Amino acid sequence: MLIENRRPYEELSPSIDMRTDTGVVRISNCLLDHKVLLAVSGGIAAVESVKLARELRRHGASVTAIMSKSAEKVISPLAISWGSSSEVLTEWSPEMSQLGSFDCVILAPATRNTISKHIHGIIDSPLMMALSVSRGNGTPMLFVPSMHDDLFHDPVTKELLGSLESSGASVFTEDSSEGRKKQPDAISIVAIASNLVNSSMDGRRRVAITLGSNRARIDSIRAIQNTSTGATGWGIAEHLFRMGHDVTCVAGETSASPSFPLPKTVEDSDPDVMLANCIDLAKSETPPEVWIHAAAVLDYIPDSEEGKRSSEAGEWELRLSPGKKHIGELTGIAGDSYRIAFKLGVGNSAEGLIESSNQLIERYGVNAVIANTLDEDGASTASGHVLVLPDGSSKALDDTISLCEAIEGLISS
Repeated sequence: MLIENRRPYEELSPSIDMRTDTGVVRISNCLLDHKVLLAVSGGIAAVESVKLARELRRHGASVTAIMSKSAEKVISPLAISWGSSSEVLTEWSPEMSQLGSFDCVILAPATRNTISKHIHGIIDSPLMMALSVSRGNGTPMLFVPSMHDDLFHDPVTKELLGSLESSGASVFTEDSSEGRKKQPDAISIVAIASNLVNSSMDGRRRVAITLGSNRARIDSIRAIQNTSTGATGWGIAEHLFRMGHDVTCVAGETSASPSFPLPKTVEDSDPDVMLANCIDLAKSETPPEVWIHAAAVLDYIPDSEEGKRSSEAGEWELRLSPGKKHIGELTGIAGDSYRIAFKLGVGNSAEGLIESSNQLIERYGVNAVIANTLDEDGASTASGHVLVLPDGSSKALDDTISLCEAIEGLISS
């Protein structure tokens, strides 16, 4: 099942196009300058099309919507026009706008009837012509089926979906609930579509990102851990996935959640297990070309007692031993991969933070450091992040989107 949505980059104050009632808040540029044809067929999930159109626009897409006659019985063209901020194509016209140049076609919901007609080349509406033309010219296509489980598991449906994939189209579904394959949420659909569109760009990489905090036991029910919600790591992973990179997350303890399910995630908060997961990944047949070390790794590991220490035992002195430096342990294993480290300071001046980042670059040979600082109480400061490079240059990154775009620019170049 898909996890509960949250708004990515919620701390930003991005540019807002609110000149009209159809305005949206821009939360990324992942689909900037891309033209998306949103095709809506007649399933009940057509009521979600307004949300889907607006989510596409939040990532910079220019949306053209087209509807089947069956879809008009479920939701009005006026509603979808409001969501897409454009006229909706419903009838044949001399302009034949459905034959325009698009970077991606999304059919959501994709009813079995529409899929069947598309597979067999039936063109009885502007929507069906648009699908056929897009298949013919190789436009990336994403089909989002929504139907009852009995219909979805019909062998004919399986054959139709297999034919879609054989033709080069992508099919996106979520787990069943209430006896149905419901349409995934708009955030997830747009993330998959963004990855589909951008994965053909130059400079797409296999990226591993560690995130969250480590947690080490001191007895069977108690533990110590670093302070990290994982929100920044998830945000970076989401952005890079939307930009078409092949992203693997090695996650520790997190209190934040990604806004959509990332397809490759390994989770364990134990510092030794997290390191072992990273080493296995680095030694795999297709190792990461980029490492982003954003996890809050425990620098000190406590001795652990067996069982539960009694609450009546009085004072408890803990012995902490230095933990393994994950970046250092991976230095000889990660090969010539591009590596970005994160450096957290407490109460540091900007100059001190940059100096400690340069020391990290010199010690481990990483290609860049993202540094930020907390105040003495452990709260984030208003200074944001600083990107530090081996040539001694540095750049302030004021918010999460600028951080994500800076990292994407580094690994893609």
